[in-house]
Amino acid sequence: MVRKFVLSFCLVLLGIQLLAQEEVDFKSLQIIDYKKPKAYIIKDITVSGVKYLDHNILVTLSGLLINRPITVPGEDITRAVEKLWKQGLFSDIKITATETPGDSIILDIFLQERPRLSELIITGVKKGQEKDLRETLELKRGVQVTENTINNAKRTIRDYLYKKKYLNTEIDVYQFDDTVSQQNNVNLKIDINRGRKVRIKEIDFVGNEVFTDAKLRRKMKETKRRDLNIFKASKFIESDYKDDKDKVIAAYNEKGFRDAEIVKDSVYKISDRRIGIKIEVFEGRQYFFRNLDWIGNTKYSAAILDRALKIKKGDPYDTEMLSKRLNIDEDAVSSLYLDNGYLFFNVSPTIMKIDGDSIDLQMRLFEGKRVRLNNIIIKGNDKTNEHVIRRELRTKPGDLFSKSDIMRSQREIAQLGHFDPEQFGIEPININQAEGTVDLEYSLVEKSNDQLEIAGGWGANMFIGTIGLRFSNFSIGRVLKKGAWNPIPSGDGQTLSLRVQTNGEYYSQYSVSFMDPWMGGRKPNAFSVSFYHSVRKNTNYVYEVGDEYIKITGASVGLGQRLKWPDDYFTLSNSISYQLYRLNDWGGFIISNGKTNNLSISTTFARNSIDWPIYPRRGSQFALTLQVTPPYSLFKEDMWWQLSESEIADATTKTTDEYNPLTATYTLDQAISYAITDRENQTKYNWMEYHKWKYKGSWFIKVWKDMVLAANTEFGYLGYFNKDVGHAPFGKFKLGGDGLSGYNMYDDDIIGLRGYENYTLTPPYHTSYKNGNVYEKINFELRYPISLKPQAVIYVLGFVEAGNAWESIDEFNPFKVKRSAGVGLRAFLPMFGLLGVDWGYGFDQIPGNPDANGSQFHFVIGQQF
Repeated sequence: MVRKFVLSFCLVLLGIQLLAQEEVDFKSLQIIDYKKPKAYIIKDITVSGVKYLDHNILVTLSGLLINRPITVPGEDITRAVEKLWKQGLFSDIKITATETPGDSIILDIFLQERPRLSELIITGVKKGQEKDLRETLELKRGVQVTENTINNAKRTIRDYLYKKKYLNTEIDVYQFDDTVSQQNNVNLKIDINRGRKVRIKEIDFVGNEVFTDAKLRRKMKETKRRDLNIFKASKFIESDYKDDKDKVIAAYNEKGFRDAEIVKDSVYKISDRRIGIKIEVFEGRQYFFRNLDWIGNTKYSAAILDRALKIKKGDPYDTEMLSKRLNIDEDAVSSLYLDNGYLFFNVSPTIMKIDGDSIDLQMRLFEGKRVRLNNIIIKGNDKTNEHVIRRELRTKPGDLFSKSDIMRSQREIAQLGHFDPEQFGIEPININQAEGTVDLEYSLVEKSNDQLEIAGGWGANMFIGTIGLRFSNFSIGRVLKKGAWNPIPSGDGQTLSLRVQTNGEYYSQYSVSFMDPWMGGRKPNAFSVSFYHSVRKNTNYVYEVGDEYIKITGASVGLGQRLKWPDDYFTLSNSISYQLYRLNDWGGFIISNGKTNNLSISTTFARNSIDWPIYPRRGSQFALTLQVTPPYSLFKEDMWWQLSESEIADATTKTTDEYNPLTATYTLDQAISYAITDRENQTKYNWMEYHKWKYKGSWFIKVWKDMVLAANTEFGYLGYFNKDVGHAPFGKFKLGGDGLSGYNMYDDDIIGLRGYENYTLTPPYHTSYKNGNVYEKINFELRYPISLKPQAVIYVLGFVEAGNAWESIDEFNPFKVKRSAGVGLRAFLPMFGLLGVDWGYGFDQIPGNPDANGSQFHFVIGQQF
């Protein structure tokens, strides 16, 4: 009542002020008799006193019109003043008659504008808080200063500091003229007294017997009391507190306490820095499900619906769980119908009887008519051609409406990588219930997924620079079309990759690859082709290029297809590849001179059901690969590589002639032995033979919100066909470190294991030549996203992992592993791909290398699977 009285009193004062400010000041008073109002025709209207506002607009706002009649004195002038005053822009308004020629009148509207802001001064807060407040307030120079402006500023500041735990903030606003400016400008000084931060000291519950105080406090996710856990905030925010009270009642409802309620609660002051909260609850009695009856079901029997519901007699009466099992969960009852065209399906659980602590429910179903898809509409694909999207859809015109097919279509489109999954939209439109048809509209937002790689690093005692381009939405069919190079032909979902690594004269590598996921455009048969060439030359101690080198040239062609069995997440890929290795006086390796050929066929059997390749939250992926060469040795004589006596004599003579005792680091006999062995190895490994098995598997489970647990397993084995020939000299497994291939001349598989230096987990431990022919690795990561926006996907992680490598399968022991743990950060930038940094600690020492484990930082470039 007091507030209403004060408001009414202010309105009366405002009305008196308006009347007092109306002034009609005629210069020719002798021609006007105020006792007898006279009618005039408005000849002209002028505006004075304002500098920044449009005069014509102000005249229009007044409601006065030229060539219209007006009675003076009269209500027209009063209404004009009221209309202008309502704008809130003026501190003084006067309307005067400047001339009255005959029956005409010329009026002048004098307006005194409210002052404008010249400078804003904020005191009493830290610099960072002052910056935030200025951005939030948006009080820029030139803004009109009104009472509303000041009140809004106070409210905004108080809300901002309230969230910072300052509950007793006092704000004073001072307005004073700007003495420097000659215009109607003022300065505002906002003096803030934040007071001391107020935290929650205690949260007590009364009336609770089912749950302890500690359990109920854990249900309150945002409202926490002050304790030793520095990661929990203890600030009091009204809206969060209200939500947390609802969570307390929800905890009771989940256990069947349907009558539970908060009787009353209070927030009380303990001290200037602490408050307490007291919540009184009424628990009521616990209820249980008893009889569940289904009516209206013709498609499925009650037994099938009971199995889908997964709620049994005697379970606590939980309405939230009931709602999830009926409509929300992926395998809910509604999914049975929505996957079979029943778009209008609806189920209403109705309480039929409450008998003591037991509740009987009747599930009233409306199945409706089956619906078929009419039109499939795709919007938002500004760059990607529509056929690239449409061929991935599991929803076709004429098909029955299916929720599972829609969700699968969403996953397949997300796997393309061309669209932002966080802005993906699917909406049934143009529903025709009479004809049983519906249109389905897919709303997409394109995102760039082409990548540029520019990197530099140190490897093999040299600096290596890398530049790479990856075009993930390439279109080879538009290469010759005019206007397609903008900047490159794109839109067909093909991938073109170009990469160059070099440090100048000593090392260089060039590679190019192309992949079309739908070769021919009719079936999902992925065609790929690649080519690469690398050269590494040796240098002496003054970095002069010598004649020693290793050159590798390779190419591969692959074809993959999607399978329908065991399910349609499976794929089968086959490829044939060839590498030519050429060596000349290349020291430190099993072969020093000659050529080695590697012709192999590779088959990969894989399954991938993850929902998003960049930050998977559910699903799994695994791949089993077999790479095999022809078993050449089975068609040759035993020990065919051994030299004849004449060949041995030739090698001996040549080595003796070239031997220089002044520069040699070994004896002549040793040099002859090395030369003979090298020639034999050239023959033995002229055509490499091996069988190589690799397995990788990953599982992703959403733990809480977008927090994900990722579990990974890996295994690799390089085998041989002939024990006398042994393992192939190329294609080894190198374990340890960051897992970046970088400088890799021997076609090895580089496997990271954080907490250890690169390759240090690969035997033999004391030499640079690694002979890892078997390895295993297990890894667990707990990931939580900071940002899932298309501009940057960023997440933090914690990991534990273990692994090891062995020279032979006979030495393999799955329980003898090297362990590590640590934390990391990942950022996926569309232009550069996945980047990251990890800190890991290796717990186990490496024989002969005491510095290989311990605290290690690792950098990550590129998605790893």
